[in-house]
Amino acid sequence: MPTYYPVYLDLRGRRCVVVGGNLEAERKARGLLEASARVVLISPQATAHLQALAQQGLLQWEQRHYTEGDLEGAFLTIVADTSSMGVNRRAAREAETRGSLINVVDMPDLCNFIAPAVARRGSVTAAVSTNGLSPALARKLRQDLERGQDLRWAELAEVVAEARDEMRRRRARPSPEHWQRCLSEEVYALFHQQGPEAARQRLVELLLNGGRVAEEVS
Repeated sequence: MPTYYPVYLDLRGRRCVVVGGNLEAERKARGLLEASARVVLISPQATAHLQALAQQGLLQWEQRHYTEGDLEGAFLTIVADTSSMGVNRRAAREAETRGSLINVVDMPDLCNFIAPAVARRGSVTAAVSTNGLSPALARKLRQDLERGQDLRWAELAEVVAEARDEMRRRRARPSPEHWQRCLSEEVYALFHQQGPEAARQRLVELLLNGGRVAEEVS
């Protein structure tokens, strides 16, 4: 597991490519637009919001599949459609060849950077990373910071990462919202009362049960 060097990028006016048109691509594109990047979306389909952004001229939508050469001049590339390993690997290879920053969502081995969860309060920006172990945990820690809470959940990073690996083995894809519900006080309490394995098992159960999360304990 690499140790990442934290950095904030000035993306104003820079060409940034997003491959994919799903909800994750939408989130990534919106974040890039907030940073005043020049966003190019490459995907045969796109969410309604992405289509609206294209119609407003806020991003350029290439309505087709990714092909080699699309990353020419790209300062940064995000591949948000992880359904095709072939696309993921070709895009990662092209980005590396061109010296572009590349992030393939949920596949840190194909990335040369990972995106942290970001909390903003006025002019202050705090970024939280789990070194790629668990985006869900990074989002929770970000939310805790926004609420003025501490980072106590950071000690469960390995537990959450193991649960994420279990979801991959089972080919289950809990939504980001469901992940947040499952990172409950019940799981946190189990970690301290019965240990990491008990917490991991309960977290896996919650992730697999279709959204029914036990009432949180105080």
